Amino acid sequence: MKNMQHTILASAALTACLMLTTAVFAGNPDRAGSAGAGQLLINPWAQSNGMAGTNMAITEGLEGTFLNAAGLAFINQNELRFANTQYLSGSGISLNAIGFATTVGDGAVLGLSVMTMGFGDIPITTENLPEGGIGTFSPSFSNIGVTYSKAFSNSIYGGITMRIVSEAISNVRASGVCFDAGIRYVSGDRLNFGIALRNVGAPMRFAGDGLTVTATPQGSATSLTMLQRSERYELPSLVNIGFGYDVYQSEIINTTLTGQFISNSFTKDQFGGGLEFTYNDRFALRAGYLWEDGVGSDEGITTAFTGPSAGFSVNLPASQDGAMIGIDYSYRTTNPFNGNHSIGIVLSL
Repeated sequence: MKNMQHTILASAALTACLMLTTAVFAGNPDRAGSAGAGQLLINPWAQSNGMAGTNMAITEGLEGTFLNAAGLAFINQNELRFANTQYLSGSGISLNAIGFATTVGDGAVLGLSVMTMGFGDIPITTENLPEGGIGTFSPSFSNIGVTYSKAFSNSIYGGITMRIVSEAISNVRASGVCFDAGIRYVSGDRLNFGIALRNVGAPMRFAGDGLTVTATPQGSATSLTMLQRSERYELPSLVNIGFGYDVYQSEIINTTLTGQFISNSFTKDQFGGGLEFTYNDRFALRAGYLWEDGVGSDEGITTAFTGPSAGFSVNLPASQDGAMIGIDYSYRTTNPFNGNHSIGIVLSL
């Protein structure tokens, strides 16, 4: 009876995700550029970047807080994860992410993740000093997510994330809240399905002293200050549907094929696939490809990513009680710049 209730609850959640997908997503590439908070589309974790993010149906642990919140439910005890990404290498942009997750009983897991972006020092310019020389500033982009995930049965897993988003420069700031939800279904020992709805929330708006203008009307000795209201902007909502299939299994070797479809509400839809090879749970090789209309064409491309990605992981025992330490690396090709380099460290306790 309890398993039946869990199955009904998970099925209802999946149905709700599909209904929201139908209501929210227009799939219109003409809307590209009209959304903000683009940081929500950047994967900060090294392991899944090695497959271009196409492993949403098989992702486990804290990496699931970005791709599919249901993946967090596969943690057995505790997990601590760090990652650094040199984003569009040569541009001076970097990403740092840290997360911690722990089991809270009855198949449930609670996780906290933080991602920040660094842009380096940018010269301050004004109308009177367009060349700068009066100091620098550094934009501050970050998001903090709290994820709750649960195993409803041996086959159905679900999760939800609440994320606080912040973007600011020295005198202008915007903040907001969005939600992610995901479901994973494990069919037998080889086949996995997943669906995730991400970045759903109210519009954001910039505000601050940087949007004020001070002027002295003609014939008056008194200055007036006027506040300009910025336009609201939508969050880059999307739905992600994927699968994973173990094409070869043995006691020490496993090879998994993945595929996915991403319906973006403010840009082109994307298709992707990946392959992961693991040996004795100690070593892994990954490769992936994410395609959208225009990739490979200098005229039609609307993204910096050119499709391919690759990476590897090395996992070593840290103690006799099963604790593990792992190192992840991935690379994604881009044009322009010199690709994305991501490195991560994970501690499973």
